[in-house]
Amino acid sequence: MKRMGLMIASLCLTTTSYTQGDHTERGRKPMQTVNDSGMVAPVLEKYAQGPLAELWKRAGLTPRDRSIVTIAALIARNQTIEMPYYFNLALDNGVKPREISEIITHLAFYCGWANAMSAVAVAKDVFANRKIGADQLPPASPALLPLDKEAEAKRAAAVEQQFGSVAPGIVQYTTDVLFRDLWLRPDLAPRDRSLVTVSALIASGQVAQITYHLNRAMDNGLTQVQAGEVVTHLAFYAGWPNAFSALPVMKDVFEKRPH
Repeated sequence: MKRMGLMIASLCLTTTSYTQGDHTERGRKPMQTVNDSGMVAPVLEKYAQGPLAELWKRAGLTPRDRSIVTIAALIARNQTIEMPYYFNLALDNGVKPREISEIITHLAFYCGWANAMSAVAVAKDVFANRKIGADQLPPASPALLPLDKEAEAKRAAAVEQQFGSVAPGIVQYTTDVLFRDLWLRPDLAPRDRSLVTVSALIASGQVAQITYHLNRAMDNGLTQVQAGEVVTHLAFYAGWPNAFSALPVMKDVFEKRPH
């Protein structure tokens, strides 16, 4: 944990130029030096060594969860410069290659195909440098997780009633591709898939979608404390306005859920 905190503390602006050292092991892209950031914004190093480093040590989320939240935010915002470092950090924190693959695939639908393909280009180099092969990636057509037929029928009926006459195509794709295929893929646990989705929605400012997916996340095992830490973490990685825009919606979800 101490070593990870020091690595995070050294992050200032981008991940493009860093002195050679153990941060380049296993192909990790180098990060900026203190001198580099000092030439532009010296105070960033103070914040990096203080609040940002402490953020990764907070007990509400594991380092693995924080890595998942961070890479979901980077993909959602198409911030490819930061991805090599954080993909590598995620792998070091216990996120499996097949889970990173599934996160990218999942976010193709929730953040757009182009964002996912940009992430693919970065992850390809990270995987190659770490000698991650096809045997560590999920199959294209695995045996799917069991479908909760009653819950899915209610969801599908509600969406059909609301929007079936407006855009029947997206309603059908939502049922067939997202909820009866993508969400049932087994190489990313439902709780983590929800964590990815909620993180991406907050990071991209999609407030209207948070209520449904936060409730789904908590049904899938995400706790209220963990959800609070997600938005706290994303204040740093997606900005305070996106975090505070999500807070009233999250508060409403928490208050309406049975205790």
